[in-house]
Amino acid sequence: MGATVARSEMETAGLPYRRQRSRKPGDELDAHFGFFRIHTPVINIASWRVEGPWHWITAIGVRRSVRHGDVTFGGSHRGGVRVDFRDTVRLGRLRVPALYVTVEDLEGLAATLAARGIPGEDARRR
Repeated sequence: MGATVARSEMETAGLPYRRQRSRKPGDELDAHFGFFRIHTPVINIASWRVEGPWHWITAIGVRRSVRHGDVTFGGSHRGGVRVDFRDTVRLGRLRVPALYVTVEDLEGLAATLAARGIPGEDARRR
């Protein structure tokens, strides 16, 4: 599958799979995986954290953590960016406190969020 990249300031975070898209036009974060979608204003993002790599079986697909309720839109086991929300975001009937997105350019997405004044860290460099 080829890459599909949204034309926005988040373009540097080009995503590896056609079924997965994430973009931030203006002041919104809009993340898709297949027909699943999470949409929230950037002001609702409390923090971010680059993590990974993970074992492929735990990284691929749409998943929800039983323990914390966070959701993953995973297309790669190489790593992802965890985005924590100030207020939970709706995904169908679920209330999601955080979202993991796997993107080709983890550092680019992290830099874009940091440039917006959102605190975060790259946990891979600890």
